[in-house]
Amino acid sequence: MENKLQINSQTDLNIHTLRALSRCSQSIHKQELTVIKSSGLTASQFEVLEVLFHLGDLRISDIIEKILATGGNMTVVIDNLAKDGLVQQCTDLQDKRVKLIRITEKGKALMEDLLPRHLDSINAIFQALTEEEKRYLSELLNKLTRVP
Repeated sequence: MENKLQINSQTDLNIHTLRALSRCSQSIHKQELTVIKSSGLTASQFEVLEVLFHLGDLRISDIIEKILATGGNMTVVIDNLAKDGLVQQCTDLQDKRVKLIRITEKGKALMEDLLPRHLDSINAIFQALTEEEKRYLSELLNKLTRVP
């Protein structure tokens, strides 16, 4: 059986570029997760703690928006963090009907230990690029993000 689909050189280059971008993203994410997993956290748990550490108390919907997650498992992620004593729910003083998620002192201590190691990991990943290359890569990725 003969394949009748003809792929032109531009499409072939686009496919190659997409695969390279996907492989790179997976590789970087895997390297970045090494430090996070060493602390016993999942990537989602780390992201929740990081946003609470930097921004303070937030609604679950705000957390989802800030970390660009879907709401599907966020309640489970937060419940697990609460079981570990890393976050707690509290009532919003402005609107008693609203529950806020707050990082605990234990959660803050974990992040104070983990964040420097996480940042070192990110710096190690990107040391292969010059500053100019990082700026250009960021520019290109932002350009792709804006594609409809």
